[in-house]
Amino acid sequence: MTLKVYNTLGRKKEEFKTLHSGKVSMYVCGPTVYSKAHIGHAMSALVFDIIRRYLEYRGYEVRHVMNFTDVDDKIILRAKKMGVDPFALGEGYIHEFEQHLKDFKILPATVNPRATHEMPEIIEMIQGLVDKGYAYQVDGDVYFRVEKDAHYGKLSGRKLDDMQAGARVDVDERKENPMDFALWKAAKPGEPAWESPWGSGRPGWHIECSAMNLAYLGEQIDIHGGGNDLIFPHHENEIAQTESFTGKPFARYWIHNGMLQLMGEKMSKSIGNLVTIEEFLSLHSPDVLRMLVLNSGYRNPLSYSESILDQVESGLERLRGGMKCQLPGAKGASEQCLKDLAAGIERVKTGFVEAMDDDFNTAGALGGLFDFVKVINQARAEGATDAELKSARATLCELTSVLGLTLEKEKTGSAQLDGVVDLLIEIRRDLRANKLWVLSDKIRDRLAAMGILLEDSKEGTSWRWQ
Repeated sequence: MTLKVYNTLGRKKEEFKTLHSGKVSMYVCGPTVYSKAHIGHAMSALVFDIIRRYLEYRGYEVRHVMNFTDVDDKIILRAKKMGVDPFALGEGYIHEFEQHLKDFKILPATVNPRATHEMPEIIEMIQGLVDKGYAYQVDGDVYFRVEKDAHYGKLSGRKLDDMQAGARVDVDERKENPMDFALWKAAKPGEPAWESPWGSGRPGWHIECSAMNLAYLGEQIDIHGGGNDLIFPHHENEIAQTESFTGKPFARYWIHNGMLQLMGEKMSKSIGNLVTIEEFLSLHSPDVLRMLVLNSGYRNPLSYSESILDQVESGLERLRGGMKCQLPGAKGASEQCLKDLAAGIERVKTGFVEAMDDDFNTAGALGGLFDFVKVINQARAEGATDAELKSARATLCELTSVLGLTLEKEKTGSAQLDGVVDLLIEIRRDLRANKLWVLSDKIRDRLAAMGILLEDSKEGTSWRWQ
């Protein structure tokens, strides 16, 4: 089986071949830290966490870089309105986002560079572009010459002539071309600034990612990722400035996730149509958002609503159902049942890889896991013991962990609590025997409210954490 990945640059699925055997270099654009992160940011981080986990499952060593943009017009404007230091503002949101990544069990990046920490590398790259004739200085600003890059627009499919025709009338007249973009911005009173060959100032948005790529991953990388809203102009400009500087193809595969939509509109800070990560986690388990992402193709728009989340919760519980203990009094499954269980294990492993090798088709992989849970539950219903179910459960845990899901919920109980629950089940059994259904149901419902689910069968009653 061969992994195929949809490459935005080629607009098709391509066989995945890395620059160096067994190793993957992956850069993913992180957030601009000027306000609380929303679940659209979490979605993108989850997508590339799932991709990374699968690549590692397939045996690759992944070097993963995700940046923080901690100096930007938006940060400066927000800090000014709040009357706070822009660096302190950004630092607070970085720490908050890092905690959210832990909440969602997103694997930590190998490196998390920040624009403010990489200024020598940024300045060096800009100077190199100036020396090569790809950039020019005007009154302390430095711009990239788009017309000098013959392939500008190849990622987005846009033509420079069309871009020029659509440019606003009030463009900066100092530019040689309206589409030239800033590599360095001259300092303004009261704004953060660094010394450079062109005077005091700060970098443009696009150059920081190119410089960080170069510093931490080298001149060429395997994967560059981010939301599809970054294709133009950010990623387009990254390609232009990086390839002009190195003279080499930049990223082999450009992978872009779709946008999260609330009430049919893209979730965005700029229009205020968002749910913060903090708000989401106050109402839902982190696995719910991960499951929402897994249920859809990563390149597709992802609809968000409470009714959709209810369906996701149900699906998560179906998966967790595969981890249930044997039924009370289980005496062992038949030979045929155990053969079917073993065949199910092999089938789900093969199907999982086939689905994920098809451009990380997580929805297809989940479909196979749901079918596998049915096989496990059938064996359990036919009297399979915990020992007989052990291998199947281990396979289910292994494959779901590749997707970053946790099937066994954290338990807050103890041996003493287990004994109390067992006693309540015994009392409930006596109540049912005496047809005291109201009291029997009251015990069941109160335990359910505590997160303890009772399951009745002809062999007796078992319980598990919901």
